[in-house]
Amino acid sequence: MNKKLKWIMLVLMFASTNMMAQVNNKEDETDEEDEITVTDDKGREEVIEFPEAMTYDLDSLLNLYMSKTYLDEDDCNMRDINPVYSKEDYINRLLRLPNVMEMVYNEVVQKFIDRYSGRLRHSISYMLGASNFYIPIFEEALEAYQLPLELKYLPIIESALNPKAVSRVGASGLWQFMIGTGKQYGLQVNSLVDERRDPIKSSYAAARYLSDLYKIFGDWNLVIAAYNCGPENINKAIRRSNGNKDYWEIYPYLPKETRGYVPAFIAANYIMTYYSLHNICPMSTRLPAKTDTVMVNKNVHLEQVAEVIGINIDLLRSLNPMYRRDIIPGATEPYALRLPLTEVGKFIEQQDSVYNYKVDELLNKRSEVEIKDDVPTYYKKSKRSYKRRSARYKSRKSSARKRKSSRRRSSRRRR
Repeated sequence: MNKKLKWIMLVLMFASTNMMAQVNNKEDETDEEDEITVTDDKGREEVIEFPEAMTYDLDSLLNLYMSKTYLDEDDCNMRDINPVYSKEDYINRLLRLPNVMEMVYNEVVQKFIDRYSGRLRHSISYMLGASNFYIPIFEEALEAYQLPLELKYLPIIESALNPKAVSRVGASGLWQFMIGTGKQYGLQVNSLVDERRDPIKSSYAAARYLSDLYKIFGDWNLVIAAYNCGPENINKAIRRSNGNKDYWEIYPYLPKETRGYVPAFIAANYIMTYYSLHNICPMSTRLPAKTDTVMVNKNVHLEQVAEVIGINIDLLRSLNPMYRRDIIPGATEPYALRLPLTEVGKFIEQQDSVYNYKVDELLNKRSEVEIKDDVPTYYKKSKRSYKRRSARYKSRKSSARKRKSSRRRSSRRRR
């Protein structure tokens, strides 16, 4: 082998090794997006999955109508430096939180605090601003069922305060209800309506569900773990740990994501309280105009309302996220249409014009059709059906021959 060929082979080997290293690095980065690794005192490594909302892209959150219209990051001049604090600082801050629920510190909780105060710091800035829209709704619902108000931060880890969030398994809305659980707690879901996406209705349903879970488990850590993976999985983990009902004792028997769920909840309470100590500032918020609802008892498309009343269609969608295809099926049952308070009177005065605007174009479902039966129907004969008919014909022909032959023999005998 000459020197030139050897040189080419060495270059190719080096390039190949480099490419493999880049691929492996990319895979490692991808893995880092969805999970963390914790090492215990004995040197054993444990992989914990992040709740899905901790992997959402900030750009998708900032493209929501409420974010684009009412949030402003220009005034948020935060230094991208996350200060380092001692373990004792974190323990003391968690102890000072005015909470009923236990907020303990450990290595896993620290990992989630680091995630929120590090890579997700800009998402936290968004959520601090968006919380002005949603936290008052959450607090009213929780207060109605006399639940700890710190549960208002559960949607931080469930949906990152994105009312349109849909999980890998089909959970939807701020509180991430599955269809079955949503219907069990009075949320309507069909092709046109999905009340899991309604901030007010879903918040009261979530408060009822959390209240029921507390009646079962009597421990708030187990309640929010059950909210994530279902009561059956919590009961299974309790049985496997010989009846122990401490979350941190049944921890090894829980699904991977649920192991990170309570630590993520503790970290969310921490960062939403102590964000300024980590150089995170909230996006400034301009609260939207006050709204009110009118009941609609006819089918109506949001575009009809927008065009006749003169309202931005995206604003209407934002105020009425439960209508999946922009259609309010008022003919089925009366449904609420939420409007800016200043536009309610205008809708009432012009509702006939609203219902008649482009009705054939926007609501074009036919109520009756005639069957066109004046054209003959043609059937294409397949080879298989032809063979079956041919076999039946041959069988009948053979049977007829046998009967004819039998009659002839019988006639000869009589003669």
